[in-house]
Amino acid sequence: MIWTTRAVCAVALVLGLAGQPAAAADCEDRSFGGRSYTICEVDATREEIRLFLKDETGKLLGQFFAVDAGLKAQGQRLGFAMNAGMYHEDRSPVGHYRENGTELMRVIPNAGPGNFGMLPNGVFCVRAGRADVIETRRFLREAPDCVQATQSGPMLVIDGALHPRFLRDSDSRFLRNGVATSADGGRAVFVISNERVTFYEMASFVRDALKLPQALYFDGNVSRLYAPGLGRADVGFLLGPIVGVVETAD
Repeated sequence: MIWTTRAVCAVALVLGLAGQPAAAADCEDRSFGGRSYTICEVDATREEIRLFLKDETGKLLGQFFAVDAGLKAQGQRLGFAMNAGMYHEDRSPVGHYRENGTELMRVIPNAGPGNFGMLPNGVFCVRAGRADVIETRRFLREAPDCVQATQSGPMLVIDGALHPRFLRDSDSRFLRNGVATSADGGRAVFVISNERVTFYEMASFVRDALKLPQALYFDGNVSRLYAPGLGRADVGFLLGPIVGVVETAD
């Protein structure tokens, strides 16, 4: 389902977001090439980026409000979030997944059907003081010690170049979301389109407008965003992995 601005704002009011202070992630709407996007920029050197799949009892979280409720019980809150990678029907991750230092799914290195298997794909890796999008083969060679990690595909931008299989004149359009990182690992910029876009359009936005050298596609059509600073809390069916920024609650 595509949520209009009016529908999103209505959901935000129902959830009581309108009166909350601005989130740690700096979120804003941007346009490029005639297409609309929302970006949320995170300072990975000081903000806490975490992945979420299940609660402490093993129950699937699946929704932003469920993640936020769990955090509030610990005196924290969800500052920003989006879906963070492809998943099976039972919502388990398709590729590598690590949460709070524990590996729940191994790295999948080989090509395969669908967007995930459109190599090169990659891994979003969060370590102390930095966050990086790393192409999967490089990830396997370097074996970084990620505290949080989620694998998805395809890569959108690899070392400043668009994925070689993206077509400028493609007619495959979906709502899409992903993440891009700076060379020093200090900036993580989460991107979601506000209308149907092609891979080529989204990757061009990251490379040419955001000027970031590495970017990874998370998913399409199911793409959703939680951004209290914008009064936005997209809802729908249960998600698999979720990525977000954790703040101390006031």
